[in-house]
Amino acid sequence: MLEKLTQQEFSNATARTIVRSLLSVFRKRRSTRHFDQAPIDIEIIKMAVAIAGTAPSGANKQPWSFAIIQEQELKSAIRQKAEEEESLFYAERAPQKWLRDLEPLHTDATKEFLTEASYLIPIFYATFDVDAQGAKSTHYYAKESVGIATGLLIAALHLAGLSVLTYTPSNRRFMTRLLNRQENENAFLVLAVGLPHPEARVPQLSKKTLSDILTIYKNVSERNSTIET
Repeated sequence: MLEKLTQQEFSNATARTIVRSLLSVFRKRRSTRHFDQAPIDIEIIKMAVAIAGTAPSGANKQPWSFAIIQEQELKSAIRQKAEEEESLFYAERAPQKWLRDLEPLHTDATKEFLTEASYLIPIFYATFDVDAQGAKSTHYYAKESVGIATGLLIAALHLAGLSVLTYTPSNRRFMTRLLNRQENENAFLVLAVGLPHPEARVPQLSKKTLSDILTIYKNVSERNSTIET
């Protein structure tokens, strides 16, 4: 069933002002690994997750699930498991090139931000659902869809004035076991959320320029390709 789209008023001048303002705001976004312990209203986090839930998804299957963790005991359990995995990653699993690429970020197997952040938001996705009769329903483009939702969540939290760190353990299976998630769910990543510590330091990094990441097409000729058999 289709319904009429309610379109908000559009003005080129207003839109330019909005996107320029947003660009200025998001250029200030930085990921910190050092958080303050200041209390943050959980309703802010819940509403940000609700914003993430408005994301588009393949066939509107909405394959995402979010958790909010505030209890220190559970954050400590996650940190313990994460550091076990990270120790193996840095000592045995990671190629030397990967480790060299990580050097400017000053990361190691210690993940103190998992216990310092006011909230952890583990994010999960499911490639299928199972109904009460045991029938499977496929989720299309599940990882792409949850990635879009995660982007909205990060943006919402940043606009609310919070600092967000994306954490992707090299092996995320422990998250589904530790949090007793359903068998059809996969851990996508964990967001550490809070206010930055007053003495927080971040690496000096730069982003690619607009000309580095953007191509505007006017006339194009399709490239001939040779298919090897």
